[in-house]
Amino acid sequence: MVVDEGCMTVRASWVGLIVFMLLCLSVGGLGAVATTPEIQGWYSTIRKPSWNPPNSIFGPVWTTLYIMMAIAGWVVWKRDGFKAAVLPLSLFALQLGLNSAWSFLFFAWHQPGWAFAEIIILWLTIFATLWSFFRRSRTAGWLMVPYLSWVTFATVLNFAIWRLNAG
Repeated sequence: MVVDEGCMTVRASWVGLIVFMLLCLSVGGLGAVATTPEIQGWYSTIRKPSWNPPNSIFGPVWTTLYIMMAIAGWVVWKRDGFKAAVLPLSLFALQLGLNSAWSFLFFAWHQPGWAFAEIIILWLTIFATLWSFFRRSRTAGWLMVPYLSWVTFATVLNFAIWRLNAG
C-alpha cells in the first residue's frame, strides 16, 4: 500500500514517525541528564521570581512538546522527504541541538547569563523552523506553536533568574 505522495510505503512512514519520536525524546532525555541532578541541588538554592512554575510542571510540559515536535518534523518529512525539505529539517535539527545545549548551560554549568544568550538564538531558530514548517504544512506549523510559546515563557523566566542572581 502506498501513501498519498506515491513514493513512501505506509510501513516506511510509521518507521519515520518512530525515528522522529526517538530523536526528540532522546534530546529531552539528554536535557534531563543535565537538569535532573540540579533540581534539588543548585536550582533549589537560587532566587526565582514568584511566578516560577512548580518543578513538577516541567517534565509533563516538555514531554508533550517533544512529542508534538516529533510529529511536526515527521509530517514535513513524510510530505516532502529529506531532499525536498532539507532547509526545514536542518532548522529542526539545529533547534533540537540548541534545546539540549541550553539545559547544560543553565543547569549543569550554572550559567544563566550564557543560557539567556543561547535561548535567544534557540527562540530565533524555533521561529525559523516554525515558519518553514508552515510553508510545507499548516499542521506541522501549528504543532510547533506551543513549543515557541513555552520557550518564549522560558526566555523571560531565564532572564528573570539571571538578573535575580547576578553578582
